[in-house]
Amino acid sequence: MKRILSRLFAFTLVALLGLTGCGGDGMGADGLSGNYRQDTIAVVETLRTAIELPADAPNLPEVRAQARQQINAFSARYRRSASAASLSSFSTMQTALNSLAGHYSSYPNRPIPSKLKTRLEQEFKQVEAALRREA
Repeated sequence: MKRILSRLFAFTLVALLGLTGCGGDGMGADGLSGNYRQDTIAVVETLRTAIELPADAPNLPEVRAQARQQINAFSARYRRSASAASLSSFSTMQTALNSLAGHYSSYPNRPIPSKLKTRLEQEFKQVEAALRREA
């Protein structure tokens, strides 16, 4: 009897964990939905917020940490995706992500230079235009 209850309890736990892992809002653990177009737009908006934040903002470290997490999650999810890698929006997005990640790695305490901000904004506009064309 004890053995049956033990197995029943174990089965119930596995079923409960399995079902709760399948539910939710469709977002993965990395904060991305799996839809390339939606994820790209969300990452662009997050990075724009991080770039436009003044250097003396009190929440700057948190915003930068979120931006770095989004860069890593986006790159990890779509780098090996053959369907995304062939898109022009993806190559432009990767260029922007690499530029910003390089700045955050090399100069973690310095503000983003205006020249880099201008270039990133231009690349974000190109990504958005490419996404509209690809849709």
